[in-house]
Amino acid sequence: MQNLIHYTLHLIFPALIAYVFFRKEWKKAYFILLCTLLIDIDHLFANPIFAANRCSIGFHPLHSLYIIPVYIGLLFFKKPLRIVAIGLLFHLFTDFIDCLFIFSKCKACVANNVLANFIHNILEFFGF
Repeated sequence: MQNLIHYTLHLIFPALIAYVFFRKEWKKAYFILLCTLLIDIDHLFANPIFAANRCSIGFHPLHSLYIIPVYIGLLFFKKPLRIVAIGLLFHLFTDFIDCLFIFSKCKACVANNVLANFIHNILEFFGF
């Protein structure tokens, strides 16, 4: 189920985003959104390249918590940078959902993840 959701959100849902928000140029927008999957090139620098219980967010450089504000900043530019920003942020959202699946199955993964610790600290700050 996790893989079905992950790849649907990475490959099919961007077509819906492109069609709804960029109807006149939806094919071009969809292509740009698919190109933002190249953010995963940073996985090649990890050892091992793939680890089933590794949350991408907070681990890979282009998925770090420090770069997310840059992606948000791109939203304030005109097309095509705005479309790139939407693609990058949606990619991270998709990976976040993947992280939730991982964390639900692997408690040790939560303790060793930057994103999980970040969320924990925010919830603790607000008294949750």
